[in-house]
Amino acid sequence: MLEGVNVALGVSGSIAAVKTVELAHELRRRGAEVRGVMTDSARGIIHPWALEFATENDVVTEITGGVEHVELCGYDGWADVLLIAPATANTVGKIAGAVDDTPVTTCATTALGADTSVVIAPAMHEPMYDHPGVLEAIETVDDWGVEFVDPRIEEGKAKIASEEAIVCETARAVGDRSLEGEHVVVTSGATSESIDPVRVLTNRSSGRMGRAVARACYVRGADVTLVHGVVGTQSIARASAIAGASAATDGGAELPYAALEQVQTAGEMLEATIERCSTGDALVSAAAIGDYTVESSAEKLRSGADRTLDLEPTAKVIDEVRERYPNLPIVGFKTETTGDDEAMIETARTSLDRTDLTFVVANDASVMGSDRTRALLVHEENAARYEGTKAGLGGEIAESLAVVLGNEASI
Repeated sequence: MLEGVNVALGVSGSIAAVKTVELAHELRRRGAEVRGVMTDSARGIIHPWALEFATENDVVTEITGGVEHVELCGYDGWADVLLIAPATANTVGKIAGAVDDTPVTTCATTALGADTSVVIAPAMHEPMYDHPGVLEAIETVDDWGVEFVDPRIEEGKAKIASEEAIVCETARAVGDRSLEGEHVVVTSGATSESIDPVRVLTNRSSGRMGRAVARACYVRGADVTLVHGVVGTQSIARASAIAGASAATDGGAELPYAALEQVQTAGEMLEATIERCSTGDALVSAAAIGDYTVESSAEKLRSGADRTLDLEPTAKVIDEVRERYPNLPIVGFKTETTGDDEAMIETARTSLDRTDLTFVVANDASVMGSDRTRALLVHEENAARYEGTKAGLGGEIAESLAVVLGNEASI
């Protein structure tokens, strides 16, 4: 996501500075090179050695005759983006007033003057965040083109955003914006059909692929709606990790990179997708939607006896969406168990022609639940092979979608 990106990481004196070491690690895990800049107040919370260890680079703690602010953030400076995380109320106010009395605020003034991208992740007590002067400063700096990563309001505090939110916003700030202005609807995860109050019919999908596509589209500038099903057959560790990455309350919560609509059954997936596509510019149908449903028993079925379930086919979401929206670009997924590329391409082309899809991503069922994948992007005239992470494949799909939507000049 941040391969080849140079991030100057500014740290100010919020207690959230204790999270900066892990944030630096996460930025590097996503491909970035990171150099730290610290205020004196931040040095009272974490030692510069900690940030030096996390970044494997020297940390700027004062502006000297080496004009570190210009070397980092000036014209032709080292940094592609200045990320200030955490940013205190004091720091945001100083940036709005062009006050340069710390290494971080001096870097910010320099970056804004040199048109270097700036991302700010505020962290402070909630009454400070609600102060009219702080809100005015945020609005002022926002009008200058600075990207803000909204804090999490919890326990009377405006807590620093999650690492995922900060990384996504940083990547979006320096990205090519090839999907700017587009609304992309993505379906993801499995569906689940109730047999009785305790048993369900579902499948092994983890939803990783759909979330990777949604994240990749957001980073490229799109507004993203993610219609997400269930994750029901993972190990406790994997399920907990997934829940932590996409936890949300009922009623249309949002992930850092998408407006989230949670569904369970194939019918709910169909209804939500049709509704969201009414304002969509494209649909990526990555969900593993169950092919069958069953009449649910109101009471638990007793075990120990032979039992037959009458399965009824569910509606094909892509077919229904295509009928409703004849001109909507749709990317389909086709999962097979053969492991034979030619057979997968042939099956994908059948789907491509039958529903007039834009292109089809064909993959092997063995990748379900895994971080890595092997897939074929099957277009009308050609097929491209991909092997690597699902995050990487999400990027390939987003870039192909940008070409389809006429934004190829931005790629």
